[in-house]
Amino acid sequence: MNNDIRNLDLNLLKAFNALINEGSVTRAAQRLALTQPAVSAMLTRLRDYFDDPLFVRSQRGMIPTERALVLADPIKQILADINRILQPINFEPETAQMTFTIAATDYALKAVIVPLMAELKQKAPGIKVAVIAVNYDTLSKQMEQGIVDLALVTPETTPEELHGRALYEEQYVCMMRADHPSAASGNITLEQFCCLEHILVSNRGSFWGPTDEALTEMKLNRHIGLSVNSFLVLPEVLRITDMIAVVPRRLACRHDNLVIMETPLKVLGFTKSMAWHERSHRDPAHRWIRALLLEVSKLEHL
Repeated sequence: MNNDIRNLDLNLLKAFNALINEGSVTRAAQRLALTQPAVSAMLTRLRDYFDDPLFVRSQRGMIPTERALVLADPIKQILADINRILQPINFEPETAQMTFTIAATDYALKAVIVPLMAELKQKAPGIKVAVIAVNYDTLSKQMEQGIVDLALVTPETTPEELHGRALYEEQYVCMMRADHPSAASGNITLEQFCCLEHILVSNRGSFWGPTDEALTEMKLNRHIGLSVNSFLVLPEVLRITDMIAVVPRRLACRHDNLVIMETPLKVLGFTKSMAWHERSHRDPAHRWIRALLLEVSKLEHL
């Protein structure tokens, strides 16, 4: 074993980190944008350097040895430290060139990402944003690995090991087409509300939401004729039917030929927040984007 630091290629540490996170040479190669033979060759060099198999094959993929488990955290820290060293001390939005990955729900995509991009392209035209769906089961791991930089979630769904900051408080309103029979008066009675057919947005295809919880407390119920997993289709259905929907106010304000009015009962709203990992907590670029998100969210509330 020749473990002189002068013989250690830092790219090997990146390969080790990818292997221990992915548990597969193929997936590690995809993550590193390398070929599978190239990663296999790097694994051979790692084994020679540390004089240990490091990863052994099993039915579940590549299993790390005890030596690899001991090395995992120190190597992860080394790579994080190197990344910080290579980052510029000062962040200049006007000239910055980077990609920022945000995990967002369907709601946040329209309510938060759209206004963010309007400001971002004015202040930092070189910053690209990649938006992916939120996976609550793997969110912490994705952030730890740098796959996700920021998540638009709620305080209740933010893992306790992540940093979090509230952006705004959201309220629900009733939405229907502009020429709906119940739209003429400018308000809707509780009786009308319960009799009309509703659309509900639910990721799980459920026919139950915060509105139904509020109605149950009043010993009332409503008729839900359609449950969809996306807000995107909801306006189109409302325009061609007599159906109504209870939706977050920030989404309701963005559609033509539809009107909004207050719900005839109090429906509990929610807090929209952002979450991020300790690894990016002090990074100047990340701090700037988080501040911009907070600023945009406040402007949208006015």
